[in-house]
Amino acid sequence: MTSSQQCPHDSVSVLDNEFLQDPHVHYAWMRESDPTRRVVTVTGMPVWLVTRYADAKAALTDPRLSKDYRGMGRITEREVERGAQRADISESVQAHMLNMDPPHHTRLRKLVVKAFTARRVEALRPRIEQITGELLDEMAATEHAGDAGIDLLDEFAFPLPIRVICELLGIPEDRRDEFREWSNTVVSGQEPQAAEQAAAAMAEYLLELVAEKRRNPMDDLLTALIEASDDADRLSGEELIAMVFLLLVAGHETTVNLIGNGVLALLRDPEQYRLLRDEPERAASVVEETLRFDGPVNLATFRYTTEPVMVGDVEIPAEELVLVALGSANRDSEKFETPDRFDQDRATNGHLAFGHGIHFCVGAPLARLEGQIALRRLTERFPAMKLALPEEQLSYRPSTLMRGLEQLPVRLS
Repeated sequence: MTSSQQCPHDSVSVLDNEFLQDPHVHYAWMRESDPTRRVVTVTGMPVWLVTRYADAKAALTDPRLSKDYRGMGRITEREVERGAQRADISESVQAHMLNMDPPHHTRLRKLVVKAFTARRVEALRPRIEQITGELLDEMAATEHAGDAGIDLLDEFAFPLPIRVICELLGIPEDRRDEFREWSNTVVSGQEPQAAEQAAAAMAEYLLELVAEKRRNPMDDLLTALIEASDDADRLSGEELIAMVFLLLVAGHETTVNLIGNGVLALLRDPEQYRLLRDEPERAASVVEETLRFDGPVNLATFRYTTEPVMVGDVEIPAEELVLVALGSANRDSEKFETPDRFDQDRATNGHLAFGHGIHFCVGAPLARLEGQIALRRLTERFPAMKLALPEEQLSYRPSTLMRGLEQLPVRLS
């Protein structure tokens, strides 16, 4: 189903796989008729879904919508007693800044930003260009050896950001396939027990890695995080593991889907592809429009109300879970004209793809840099690239958090 089709029913009650295959068609109805509504996740967890741009932007900065994982645990435990399922994720990977409010969030973000500087990100540009070139060469050789096309996600969109984030953090690349499997399982939210096991396996490995970095520090982000200090403040061992977990998962998941969704949007419209191919300086605009049109994060991570909160015309009671639909907000016609059309010439100022407020994605500059290099170099190297199968045969990952394809088969020439 595409968002240009009529919504088959006037309500959504479960964020199931049918919903995830094309949330935009449902979001359009909700923004118009029921912009803040109560639904349940596929695991039976009741949540309030916020879909309009103005409401979403306000919710992302409202201090009464807490991100504290301890309070969140209390509320989800209540729902588990009523029959919902949840992953019992260890605190060792939950105690990161995305799951905290000020002043704890402020402290953690300040320490991370000291290590994750704009200078450090920009210094990665030559290496990202080099990795991109190597992957393009490998893709060309792979397709030349056969005639069935290639999966752009497996051959390019995944290995590029995972190699970059592993090098940035100083993580051996030979574990990247394990990281992909662990990460996919954790962010899907579909199988709580599998998510628990994946998070535990990643935490165990990261604990070993941190111990090794303490013994043998290197010029990488993980060592910088270990050494980061502010007025004698440091990340505790638990905070460090959780922070690396967050950076590792977010550092490749967002970019994989940014590249995949951007390529699909370009391939849908040959004119949009031609514009970037002929004018590579458009890459930054293409990335921003991809972030708005079909960004890598569908729903922001959970928040909960610490007191009754008015969202639009709806009062959400205290101690209720809230999901802000970033993908819906970025298709709101009150903010963006003809929002269901991909247009790299539009003004995308104010899109919410990386969030808003104090939890704005700290890795956004890296994701943008990788996305720009990837899309520019792809269209330059393969000017005649096309989908290798009809678009209706593509499917999206079963994740409420991430908006990304399962596969993206293409023919390069």
